[in-house]
Amino acid sequence: MHIALGADHAGFHLKDSLKRTLDELGVTYEDFGTNTAASVDYPDFAQAVARGVAGGQFERGILVCGTGIGMAIAANKVPGIRSAAIVDTDTAKLSREHNDLNVLTLGARVTPEVRAREIVKVFLATPFEGGRHSQRVNKIEGA
Repeated sequence: MHIALGADHAGFHLKDSLKRTLDELGVTYEDFGTNTAASVDYPDFAQAVARGVAGGQFERGILVCGTGIGMAIAANKVPGIRSAAIVDTDTAKLSREHNDLNVLTLGARVTPEVRAREIVKVFLATPFEGGRHSQRVNKIEGA
């Protein structure tokens, strides 16, 4: 699996921690930045990651900002992206099974690092169930 990563200034430390998780899992990734605490505009990073996922260069994306909400909103503006701010492993599992979530967003200010690492593991390990959920995802996509 090949993952696109991105963060704003509030999320870059957690993003770096998640890179270690991906390394441990043997997952390849491309880091779209940012890599400092200098203030940046989160939509720039969200859109870069989302475009990479929507364009097929990456299977999934992971974005980190202060709450995860801004990144999710910005990522969802890219056609083909289904993104949500996830705060626990149950929601991560269900978002993959039922919604085929393809861009996970996390909030560095609201999600402890240990929990974020577990959420990422579940997000990457859980397949989309398809079936009745495919019809619903197709409606989201406008098909």
